[in-house]
Amino acid sequence: MSHQAKTVLITGGAKRIGRQMAITLHQAGYNIVVHYRSSEGPASELVAQLNHDRPESALALQGELLDTRAIPALVSKAVDAFSGLDVLINNASTFYPTPIELIEDEFWNDLMGSNLKAPAFMAKACVKHLRERQGCIINILDIHARKPMAQHPVYCAAKAGLEMLTLSLARDLAPSIRVNGVSPGAILWPENDAGMASQDEVLEKIPMQRMGQPEDVAKLVTFLVDDADYITGQVIAVDGGRSVMI
Repeated sequence: MSHQAKTVLITGGAKRIGRQMAITLHQAGYNIVVHYRSSEGPASELVAQLNHDRPESALALQGELLDTRAIPALVSKAVDAFSGLDVLINNASTFYPTPIELIEDEFWNDLMGSNLKAPAFMAKACVKHLRERQGCIINILDIHARKPMAQHPVYCAAKAGLEMLTLSLARDLAPSIRVNGVSPGAILWPENDAGMASQDEVLEKIPMQRMGQPEDVAKLVTFLVDDADYITGQVIAVDGGRSVMI
């Protein structure tokens, strides 16, 4: 099957790392479905750019993933748009500090919902379609799923749960669907950096002595999608070696 006949659905694909994954996979020949929650402008701009480069090859779909009842309809629209689905990339995420003294139900539900529950229900909705195409799932994690970040217990716990979900699905969905995780380190500075260490402090803990780029993540994701037929159940860090230091 040619790449032109293959379709990738990226949650939270309008901005930052999600945007770069969409661009890189599109350049590799894939059709792209960009999910967004509130970033309609960036999503529309990205899809217009992709369709300019290759007509009728990209689509933007809005959806609130915390409402799991809406997920099947979102997936159905993606499948109908390009007559199938080959790749699900669970990238959508919320991120902010939650010191234990300040944890509220809404923070728990938001962070656990976006980083763990939504990927699980997205996978559930996509399994049938991915199985038909011998497809794959890529979950975007965080190196702090294994090494906790100060003042972020709920976020870190959610990403740790997503790592175990990745391993569990890799076991349960083989051999028809491969499931892998990618754990970025210091790639882009968070939009909300409250409670974060300074950039200089972070760089001191990176053996490569520099920030990474969204392209570093996108290239690994493209490899796992395109050239890794015998790789499943793996979580690969893209962090310049930071995870061996912290």
